[in-house]
Amino acid sequence: MPLYEHVFLARQDLAQAQVDALAEAATKIIEEQQGKVVKTETWGLRNLAYRIQKNRKAHYVLLDIEAPAGAVAELERQTAINEDVIRYMTVRVDAHENGPSVMMRKSERDSRRRRDEREDA
Repeated sequence: MPLYEHVFLARQDLAQAQVDALAEAATKIIEEQQGKVVKTETWGLRNLAYRIQKNRKAHYVLLDIEAPAGAVAELERQTAINEDVIRYMTVRVDAHENGPSVMMRKSERDSRRRRDEREDA
């Protein structure tokens, strides 16, 4: 089955529980279409490079998906309808990353750097 990475940006005024519910809804759509979500990562509330629909920040969520193309098409259709999602992108990949994604490793590296700077001071 083809592998995909699906990232969506949810509105800044949503609570984390609502963002998790959006991820669960996406998972349910994929599973109804005989696919499976291998991994779900919530990257948290981050600044946007530019305003999107009057939002300066957004909740970022990554889904690693193993599903047929029809399931991904249905997920994108449902996501486009949802007013809480301001942007989304789905990319077909050859293989999923093992472990945390680059965005998660970046935050770990930044916290490690800050800790090292405090110890040096």
